Amino acid sequence: MTLIETPAPASPPQPAVYRIGEMPEADRPRERLLRLGPGALKTDELLAILLRTGSAREDVLAVAQRLLAERGGLRGLAGSDLATLAEMHGLGPAKATTIAAAFELGRRAALEAGGTQVAVTSPAEIVRLLQPEMELLQQEELRVLILDTKHHVVAAPMLYRGTVSAAPGRVAEVFREAVRRGAAKVAVAHNHPSGDPAPSRDDIAFTRELVQAGRLMEIEVIDHVVIGQGPGRWVSLRERRLGFD
Repeated sequence: MTLIETPAPASPPQPAVYRIGEMPEADRPRERLLRLGPGALKTDELLAILLRTGSAREDVLAVAQRLLAERGGLRGLAGSDLATLAEMHGLGPAKATTIAAAFELGRRAALEAGGTQVAVTSPAEIVRLLQPEMELLQQEELRVLILDTKHHVVAAPMLYRGTVSAAPGRVAEVFREAVRRGAAKVAVAHNHPSGDPAPSRDDIAFTRELVQAGRLMEIEVIDHVVIGQGPGRWVSLRERRLGFD
């Protein structure tokens, strides 16, 4: 008996995958942005423009796609600290600082756009403003909301990374920034990278020092909020009367 071999079904055609240097010039991210505007580009293409160059093994678009995948998307990348970015393959300090600067500019632009319209009068509003970014951070950061007399956000600088403590230098940093910017009131917030927003004894002691210093300087501390991860995962120390006695 003669066996007749049945040919294997043909594989469906695969879309062409180009390295960025092989793309038609008009399809490259930078040229597309010039022609169509930034809104027409995908996230990985915008990131590739910031990175400018790839590595020996990957072109710049492949590096951008890998970074987004490794960090869980744009929000994860935005929440990465500078040291983490600099250690990622294909980056290094120069590209890491470019990415960090771009995210910081975006954050400041958002604050300027909304700060004159939104009055921060409750801890929920502090959380709405800061949690989307701060819940993703891998280190503790302290942010200070500089407020005018109507509770409008004037600025929201990050003062330091590290564990919150009641050290006099930490308290002085808050009010040095407040005085420099002419604050009428301030609110402070820091994150717990563990995701659990329960205040520590150091958090409470730091709050008490802040409130007492604020009374002396006639700059009201309206709240200290600890931000965890996920909806509802935050604590207002004022609401719990911790350090506001």
